[in-house]
Amino acid sequence: MKRFGIIVLVISCILLFDNVLAQTNKSYPLNRDKMDRFLRILDNFYVDTLDFDKLVEVGVKKMMDDLDPHSIYTTAKDVQASREPLKGSFDGIGVTFQIVKDTINIIEVIIDGPSEKVGLLPGDKIVRVDTMLACGKHINNNWVRDHLRGPKGTKVSLWIQRGRNPELTEYVVTRGKIPMYSINVSFMIDKKTGYIKLDRFAQTSPNEFETALNKLKAQGMEDLIFDLRGNGGGYLNVAFYIASQFIEHDSLIVYTDNFRKTGETYRSSLFGSFRKGKLIVLVDENSASASEIVSGAVQDWDRGLLMGRRTFGKGLVQKPIDLPDGSEVRVTISHYYTPTGRCIQKPYDDNDSYSKDLINRYKHGEFLTADSINFPDSLKYKTPGGKIVYGGGGIMPDIFIPMDTTNYSTFYNEVVRKGVVSSFTLDYLASHRDELKNRYPTFADFKNNFHVSDEMYNELLKYAEKEGVTDETKLYFSSRLDEFLKENKSKLDSIYTDLNDLEKMDTLNEMVRKYVKESYDKSVKERNADKAPQLLKNYLTFEFARNLYSYGEAYQILLAEDVTFQQACKAIDNNKLFKRFKISTK
Repeated sequence: MKRFGIIVLVISCILLFDNVLAQTNKSYPLNRDKMDRFLRILDNFYVDTLDFDKLVEVGVKKMMDDLDPHSIYTTAKDVQASREPLKGSFDGIGVTFQIVKDTINIIEVIIDGPSEKVGLLPGDKIVRVDTMLACGKHINNNWVRDHLRGPKGTKVSLWIQRGRNPELTEYVVTRGKIPMYSINVSFMIDKKTGYIKLDRFAQTSPNEFETALNKLKAQGMEDLIFDLRGNGGGYLNVAFYIASQFIEHDSLIVYTDNFRKTGETYRSSLFGSFRKGKLIVLVDENSASASEIVSGAVQDWDRGLLMGRRTFGKGLVQKPIDLPDGSEVRVTISHYYTPTGRCIQKPYDDNDSYSKDLINRYKHGEFLTADSINFPDSLKYKTPGGKIVYGGGGIMPDIFIPMDTTNYSTFYNEVVRKGVVSSFTLDYLASHRDELKNRYPTFADFKNNFHVSDEMYNELLKYAEKEGVTDETKLYFSSRLDEFLKENKSKLDSIYTDLNDLEKMDTLNEMVRKYVKESYDKSVKERNADKAPQLLKNYLTFEFARNLYSYGEAYQILLAEDVTFQQACKAIDNNKLFKRFKISTK
């Protein structure tokens, strides 16, 4: 019965955590007692021995499923992993890695980290970890994390193969605290415009943002492009801090509300690091939660231009609550509202539709044209400058930039997806790393002078062919056949009423022949083969830069082909555009 008492305690903590609940929901005490009695009945009368740990896990998950999509339960085993990206650090050896051909390849060695201190280098292959073989089919990302991470101060022995030298060298690494940066990219685009990309709103983001901003200001930055694309959110207090850097003192940033009326109001602080100068915030359909708080405040106060595509539409606030067994629930406690009063949470009555929202947006054509997006007048709001903005499902940017569907090639996607470019890069650098570093001592030298030659590109194609990836048109017949059956269901039903009718069979044959021909032509068009060489050369350049310098520097290579970024670079110099949107820059 001792263990049963613990189980009841866990359930009680979930149901009794906040006394306000008991006061505002009259059915709560009755259902608490019902749950308690139900567990006792099972414990006293059920025919078989029950695993109450498992039973409670299932029960809690089922209850969470009936709430909103963002209230979640995390088991004790997974809590630490879920918190690491937002905490901003973990204990480990300080490398980024990639598994190529069942072998752990070191891609980057973190500066001042444990691995750099003992002399590990990008391109090194980890063959053994302590006494265990670290290559083969049993190696995956989880295996690497389980064996390379560990408490700070503990040691791990790594046997390394460097370059083409078959001999292994042992390195003993003392694990330490490894930072997980939320800002990996910040640089000057030109003499007066800076760029910062924030990947998530982590505990360390305020310091990282200040550091990046001060670095760029020291280089002459007057205007800023702030990239929140793909940023799914994080800590709310960090969002308030970031927004406060742009918004004038004592201005409303966001307020929260719920049926208990226990919401809060958050205003900008006395000091802000970038309250003057032109500001462009980049957003897309994967910018959510904290990203929407920042972009919403910037838009509502006419502080800067928003460019990109409509944001995700998450306007719910979660509170993380630890449970006695080490697990955690994140319970939605409020809706949040932007300064103009907008609630940008999209409907979540149907969980299935909610999970497919982005897919439905794509099918509806929203990623390609703003005309497909309709906001009802009831959700219309007005900024102090007179600009019309809308609530009810994400934040619509001031300037819509459609998804770039021309920069696509099925061959390119397959080569990248199967890791061919990455493995080719590592293989090439095993023999040419020193040569390239001598020729291009700095990233600026590399960026301005390095080009992928036709000869190197052909080497990549041969390498891809050896890996089983060739540039050819594929029909994907089974999926095309499914489309054929759906599109022609009624006609096929009539044909199959009499399979002895030769005329009907001729009709069927012609239908299939025509559909296969159309499908093949469609596959040829989708293949977009003429785009593959430039896309592959650009990505290969990025991989070389990432391995020779750093990810933050190499990312500039990708931005050179980024349509939204390039349009933002043009817009930041267009003073008339800022005036048209009534945005003050002084």
